[in-house]
Amino acid sequence: MKALLEIEQLTVDFVTPAGYLPAIRDVSLRIGAGETVCLVGESGSGKTVTAKALMRLIDFENGVITGGHVRMDGVDLTALPQEEIRRWRGKRIAMVFQEPMAAFDPVFTVGSQIAESMVRHQVASRAEAWERGIGLLRKVGIPEPEIRMKQYPGELSGGMLQRAMIAMALACGPELLIADEPTTALDVTIQAQILQLLQELQSEFNMSILLITHDMGVAAEIADRIIVMYAGEIVEQAAAEPLFREPQHPYTKGLLQSVATLESDRGAKLYSIDGSIPSLSELPGGCRFHPRCPFATEVCEEERPPLADHNGRQVACWHAGALTHSGRWETAFASGASEAAAARVSRIVEPEEDEAAQSVTANLIEAHELTKHFPVKQGFLRFGRAGAHIHAVDQVSFSIRKGETFGLVGESGSGKSTLGRLLLQLDRPTSGRVRFDGHDLSKLTAGNLREVRRNMQMIFQDPFGSLNPRWKVGDLIGEPLAVHEGWSGRAKRERVEPLLTAVGLNPAWYDRYPHEFSGGQRQRIGIARAIALRPKFILADEAVSALDVSVQSQIVNLMQDLQRRLGLTYLFIGHGLQIVRYISDRIGVMYLGKLVEIAPSEELFYRPAHHYTKALLASVPVADPSRKRTWTAIQGEIPSPAHPPSGCRFHPRCPAATARCREEEPELTEVEAGRWAACHYPA
Repeated sequence: MKALLEIEQLTVDFVTPAGYLPAIRDVSLRIGAGETVCLVGESGSGKTVTAKALMRLIDFENGVITGGHVRMDGVDLTALPQEEIRRWRGKRIAMVFQEPMAAFDPVFTVGSQIAESMVRHQVASRAEAWERGIGLLRKVGIPEPEIRMKQYPGELSGGMLQRAMIAMALACGPELLIADEPTTALDVTIQAQILQLLQELQSEFNMSILLITHDMGVAAEIADRIIVMYAGEIVEQAAAEPLFREPQHPYTKGLLQSVATLESDRGAKLYSIDGSIPSLSELPGGCRFHPRCPFATEVCEEERPPLADHNGRQVACWHAGALTHSGRWETAFASGASEAAAARVSRIVEPEEDEAAQSVTANLIEAHELTKHFPVKQGFLRFGRAGAHIHAVDQVSFSIRKGETFGLVGESGSGKSTLGRLLLQLDRPTSGRVRFDGHDLSKLTAGNLREVRRNMQMIFQDPFGSLNPRWKVGDLIGEPLAVHEGWSGRAKRERVEPLLTAVGLNPAWYDRYPHEFSGGQRQRIGIARAIALRPKFILADEAVSALDVSVQSQIVNLMQDLQRRLGLTYLFIGHGLQIVRYISDRIGVMYLGKLVEIAPSEELFYRPAHHYTKALLASVPVADPSRKRTWTAIQGEIPSPAHPPSGCRFHPRCPAATARCREEEPELTEVEAGRWAACHYPA
């Protein structure tokens, strides 16, 4: 296959007051015409730096290309001045960013920004560019493109905005499209639509795609070849199917073993790679993976392995090949998580306090016809007429038993987070009530509610956004102890340090600040804060959605260890259905403010009763290239919660809808013992 892009020994450093900081080192790869190459690895591996270096965007972020070459059609892009590179960006190489709102200027319409690139590169006149922009929005599946062109970025949903960014990237017909985590923050249904769209556009335009992702399922679905990066270096690259079938590098094997699938054994711990990726300022010598590798030897600690050809692929490991055929290889990766985590947790709970054996038959939380409507402000036209209401949660009734994990899934905008906030009384319901451990929360005074809340804590999706950056970690974790127990000074420190140990952090880090930690470490800080008062109930709202696969496994294992030792009850909200299945005892499915199905975890995944549940499951990517499926992604997006459809709210997107579904709203009824569904024709 003819190479469209060739990278040779690319090295990038960041300029800091202390000197140069290495970001990527000796990265070499090629992308053929019409080929899809995936860059995978944990956050901090150098994937995005590599992509930005290709487009010379790294020049604007204190980055310097200190070695190597990037050649496209024989032209060395590293040698071109910025003025010349601008002619390549957008026209021949385009990029789709992880966060679409960062790519669009909020004060200009979507259409003007799509047309601008075509006018700037002299592809079309402004009038022609506008018409072409309408066609591009239609091509990427956005309804009413003439209207969307005139709207501002803030008026589009996340899925629509991601599609609009793809349209903008395609405006000048680039030969290479770089997609940096384009589906990470999206629901599985929208993710499936975006992946399907990328494949269709690639076939139509004969484009090459460089896809950056930490989701191995996404890589398996779309990639021709996969390149695995770790700490700024390539450690393995191969065709997708042989890499998934028989990885050669211990890091690649660890990543694949950490993936939770719909077949994962819920009775065993998820495998996770011990430790975390090193910072750029503390890179180890020799093989950079050796501090986390179960097979590291003296040569690994002292000498850097070259990226060498091995069995039809390239691997940077001194022991490639020898390990894969040894008994140690399978034994090490079959052992699951370390028992050290359970030992850490036990330090904060005395044996007689272990509540893991408690009954799970009694209900800890009971929600009865919970409803929350938000009024739409005058002049806010996105949802139509003034005086309308957003139906965030509509007459939801369910219960959570003591000691169980209740999973909650559904697309963004379905009301999952609002329902969680209603349970904690962070939002007051429009109607309905919540009973917690026998108390009707709506009847409690502010003082009594505050006392009950010590038993109801929350783990947030964005750990950095939920932590005060000006506070030290010890003070952040100890704040609940100060508020509810009046602890301070030495007494607080003596309680917080074991909490740090329990969540796998060094107690000596008590005086550090949040910005000094990785994303996974910050999530551990959030968990330590949540368990500080030894609560009965924890709401985990998308607590692992943005984390790398190995870190995700670590956090899930930690949460389960804590649950067993402390007798915790969880409401686990997520859009990663594999993880929700693994951690949950029962699962509720929400759609447009309604619970449409409740069932035991295994039953729901293997025998879904509602057509929406079936559509969600059909959208889950499978981390196995040999099992690529025909796309069955659910079409369209979730309707506006200000104007929910009549009858069954899912009927506009349901392949089995009838006239009855359009006219009559189904009730949530028990279709089997312990299984509930709101469908006129349950499967």
